[in-house]
Amino acid sequence: MEIDPTSSIQEMIESQESGAMNSIMQDLAFAIPGVDEAMGFAEVMKLVKSMEYSVIIFDTAPTGHTLRFLSFPTVLEKALAKVSQLSGRFGPMMQQMSGLMGVSGNHEDMFAKLESMRAVINEVNTQFQDPEKTTFVCVCISEFLSLYETERLVQELTAGNIDTHNIVVNQLLFPPKDSNCDQCKVRNRMQQKYLEQIFDLYEDFHITLLPLLTNEVRGVEKLKTFSRLLVEPFQPPK
Repeated sequence: MEIDPTSSIQEMIESQESGAMNSIMQDLAFAIPGVDEAMGFAEVMKLVKSMEYSVIIFDTAPTGHTLRFLSFPTVLEKALAKVSQLSGRFGPMMQQMSGLMGVSGNHEDMFAKLESMRAVINEVNTQFQDPEKTTFVCVCISEFLSLYETERLVQELTAGNIDTHNIVVNQLLFPPKDSNCDQCKVRNRMQQKYLEQIFDLYEDFHITLLPLLTNEVRGVEKLKTFSRLLVEPFQPPK
């Protein structure tokens, strides 16, 4: 399922009683960092409530976007405080200008819509912080930058009281001992170096090793075959 968070925000704004500050409201909403990721997850939650599944997998954006999403409730609180402050200071002027321009509605509608958005995001945040309902599975490759990004993500998840205890290390090379591929051997040595660091850093985590495959994982049967690697330890060739 593919979700367009932009249309989700727009739909939520337009679903309120009409009044006019919709265009200003949209500009404010889209300017808040992390709003696209948050509204995407909120859309998933709406669908989850109306259907029955045992497990929902939410494929998050790369680390930077995910961290923006995790900081979203705090950012939104600050944004709402600022809007409230400006609303009190410039509200009468905005109301007067709206009347002169022939636009119906008032600045209180805009603030009310931001409050409704905060309620949605707070629900998302509560769901994320419940270890009985949500856990993050970190996926990385055995390279320096990926290891650095994974450590940054794990620290932020821990600071945000979000459960994470699984790491999947993907695209590992296991060349046979009699292999004549020098590049394979060099890359294997590099990967083993960072694998050791991963096991040292995350000794309390469940770490799953996945090999680099020779074909794409597409179609139901290939997905079923690949999924077994997540539960049955991969045995490298001898």
